[in-house]
Amino acid sequence: MPGARVLGVIPARMGAERLPGKPLRQLAGKPLVEWVALNARRSGALDTVVVATEAREVAEAAERAGFRGILTLASHPSGTSRVAEVAGLPEFSGYAVVVNVQGDEPFLPAEAIRGAVRAVERGADVGTAAAPLDASAAGSPNVVKVVLGEDSRALYFSRSVVPYARDAAVPVRYWQHLGVYAFRPEALARWLALEPTEPELAEKLEQLRPLGHGMTIGVARLEAAALPGIDTEEDAKRAETYLRTRGGP
Repeated sequence: MPGARVLGVIPARMGAERLPGKPLRQLAGKPLVEWVALNARRSGALDTVVVATEAREVAEAAERAGFRGILTLASHPSGTSRVAEVAGLPEFSGYAVVVNVQGDEPFLPAEAIRGAVRAVERGADVGTAAAPLDASAAGSPNVVKVVLGEDSRALYFSRSVVPYARDAAVPVRYWQHLGVYAFRPEALARWLALEPTEPELAEKLEQLRPLGHGMTIGVARLEAAALPGIDTEEDAKRAETYLRTRGGP
């Protein structure tokens, strides 16, 4: 599989509950979806980058930025199912790996995308990435944590503080899950055929579904902390300041 063609799909839904209209939110003169697409392309891990959306205005924004915008069904329950609709189009049948770059991640490190793809190349059903997380941020339910096995496979994802430090004298490393998934097309199809699990419904974390049904999720461990995605109004304001100061991700 190394050297196989990789398709990057950015699901961009206008109806986000906490930040409606998020894909078109202007940050330092560009809509969020454009920043995400530019950052994904810059990783060098994706042969093609497309934006998948139910909203014509988002597709048009992607096209203006030089990316393909694909209109999908409005009824998708998750970003993963929206990605699967695009990956199933005949024009993309030649891609061996599909990568879901979540549409609110303009600062996703290139190594996260490359590492997610490598995890699939090495045999995991799903590849993703995690970055070191300071203990002071571990309590936020907006930051998803992942518990890792010694082989860097995911054991559990949670919005709660995991692992719980019962003994304050024992050092704990927290890992922040980053918004990227890589899969072979057949693994993506298997994911979507599975029934939701109780932990998934409780945590509102779709990655708990394949994990709960025995699919393996390989996690690339980044060495440095990562900037957060855009999930709240406060996140958007911080991102605006960062982008205006730095001129880009």
